Amino acid sequence: MLHDWFLRSVEKYPDEPALVADGRQWSYAEVDEVSRGIGHRLLAEGVARPRVGLLATRTVETYAAYIAGLRIGGVVVPLDPSHPADRLATIARSAGLDFIAADDDTADAALLDALPARVVFIGSPPASRTAAGPAWRDSWPEWTGKPDDLAYLLFTSGSTGRPKGVPIRHGNVDPFIEFNVARYGMGPGCRHSQMFSLTFDLSVFDMFVTWGSGAALVVPSADDVYDPVAFVNKHRLTHWFCVPSLVSMASRARLLSPGCMPSLRSSLFCGEQLTLNQAQAWAEAAPNSALENLYGPTELTVAMTSYRLPRERSAWPATSNGTVPVGAVYPHLDFQIDPACGELQVRGSQRFYGYHDAKDNEGRFVEPGPHGSTADRHEPGPEAWYRTGDRVVLEDGVLVHLGRLDQQVKIRGYRIELHEIESTLRMWGGVDDAIVHAVEHRDGQVELAAVCTGDAPSKTELRKRLRPRLPDYMIPTRIAYLAALPVNDRGKTDRAACAELLQKRFAR
Repeated sequence: MLHDWFLRSVEKYPDEPALVADGRQWSYAEVDEVSRGIGHRLLAEGVARPRVGLLATRTVETYAAYIAGLRIGGVVVPLDPSHPADRLATIARSAGLDFIAADDDTADAALLDALPARVVFIGSPPASRTAAGPAWRDSWPEWTGKPDDLAYLLFTSGSTGRPKGVPIRHGNVDPFIEFNVARYGMGPGCRHSQMFSLTFDLSVFDMFVTWGSGAALVVPSADDVYDPVAFVNKHRLTHWFCVPSLVSMASRARLLSPGCMPSLRSSLFCGEQLTLNQAQAWAEAAPNSALENLYGPTELTVAMTSYRLPRERSAWPATSNGTVPVGAVYPHLDFQIDPACGELQVRGSQRFYGYHDAKDNEGRFVEPGPHGSTADRHEPGPEAWYRTGDRVVLEDGVLVHLGRLDQQVKIRGYRIELHEIESTLRMWGGVDDAIVHAVEHRDGQVELAAVCTGDAPSKTELRKRLRPRLPDYMIPTRIAYLAALPVNDRGKTDRAACAELLQKRFAR
């Protein structure tokens, strides 16, 4: 089970640091005691195997509550408190939350009042850091789960204009953790970054690969995020994981001087394409670090491929699109590439069983049929291939990611359906129609741009209208207005022409 990776390290390394957060270092034994106290608090609600909405702040109680939710047999549903209340309420209703766990010190009262579930405060005694003591250990009810039990439920941007739920089972995530604990060789004394929000599935790697190894997870403050070099050096980090766009941000701020992060031994990137230029900038700043590019959609449990760049720059690949290869598929998974469109399709132990709302499964799976043919399945069978929607090509024996087949993009590592933003622009922005496009700049950075029609408000007013409805990373940073959208010879909106217009106008 997922939480067993943490519990085994509690037994092996009770006095080793497990978590650095809130300006304090916590040992495995200390985090375990906080987790047990919170677990008892959750059990007191009287719900067997609850669905726990976790208001994902970066306190020790939040991380301990994640573990506690799993230990009592619950399903953890992380909620980002920076997202609009309407969006979080939609997720809470869709997930069928039994209650929401919130830290007393950081919870926003107005936000909690807007959510359709009762709140359990996890920061007050006896469930807080004052809860240490053998009584919790002696009375702890052990939950024995099965691989098919759900571990967590994440909500991603959905093409229908509503968030899409991705349920991940213990049996999906265990092979992923096992493979990566062995691959990256962390252990006591290692210190790993935790740059991802808990609503982002890459945080599962951060937490459980680190804790499964007996290493320490180091949580940045809000200020640390904007100066990763200072964060690395302040905490003597040995292992790093982030989205590639952070490299571009640090480069533009002139933070990545040669040799400025000597403590790093391993640097991982995932969530969007990693360019060779980004990789070179980081490699020069962290000369003692191995650089690795990972890839994988949430539906295939965090990541499913990896590629380690050679130490010598002269041996780096020269790919067709200037990005670092995503590499080889994990050996415990199967893959195929659709010869018609280049789509990557995957099956195996990390493949989820289907979306929280079964209607979202339509068209996302293909199952082997008679004589090798394939047929779409509304409910995927165990041998069905998941259609990633990503185009790939094999170059020199490794996979290179070429882009998306649909209107889904990634901004700062977050997966976004452009249709959801367009729907919100039309419904709440006061525009007649809108097309959103991800504009790619020369330095590899990507930002959202929109072209709108109608008697639209000012750009400032339009963004103001969107903020209660969309997270900041989904609000277009560039907006153009036209009298009418271009159409193709069938009279339909010409998305390609809109994209070309926005790319020409806003690329830099």
